[in-house]
Amino acid sequence: MAYIIPVRGFTPRVGQECFLAENATLVGDVTIGDQCSIWFNAVLRGDVNTITIGNRVNIQDGSVLHTLFRKSTIEIGNDVSIGHNVTIHGAKIHDYALIGMGAVVMDDAVVGEGALVAAGSVVLSRTVIGPNEMWGGAPARFIKMVDPAQARELNQKIAHNYLMYSKWYDTPDVDPTLDM
Repeated sequence: MAYIIPVRGFTPRVGQECFLAENATLVGDVTIGDQCSIWFNAVLRGDVNTITIGNRVNIQDGSVLHTLFRKSTIEIGNDVSIGHNVTIHGAKIHDYALIGMGAVVMDDAVVGEGALVAAGSVVLSRTVIGPNEMWGGAPARFIKMVDPAQARELNQKIAHNYLMYSKWYDTPDVDPTLDM
C-alpha cells in the first residue's frame, strides 16, 4: 500500500480508479484526480504547499514533486505524462503535456497545453513554454512547434496505456498481452 502521510492538517486526496504503487509516497496537501497512476518510488510532497493533479495523469517511477513554502505550487492538468525520474518543483503543467524522462522543471515555470519537454532537459524557473512547443537541453530551449493533434493523440495514448498498465496490478495473473 502506498505511503499516505498527513502533515500540517492536510491529508492527500485521491480520485476514483487511481493506481498508487505500493511504495509511492503522498504527503500533505496533495489532490489527485480520477484514473491517475502514481508509480514506484514516486514522491508527491505537499508538505510546504499545494500539489493539484488532474485526471488521467501518470507520474512514473522515481519522480519527485515538491514546492516552495508559501511561494510556489504545482498544478498539473489532464492527460499529462510525467516520465521516469522527473523532478517538478513548483511548476504549472497544462493539459496533454509530456515531460520526458529525467527532466527537471523548476519553480514558476509553465509548460503549455500539448507541449513536450525532452528527456534530460532542465526548464529553469519562470520559463514559459507555449502550447505545442517542444523544448530540450540544459537549460531547455525552444526546438520546434509540435502539431497540436499529434501532441494530443500521443499524450492521450500514453495516458490510456498507463491506465491499462495499472490494471495489470489489480489482476496480476492475467496475461497482459490480452489487452493490447
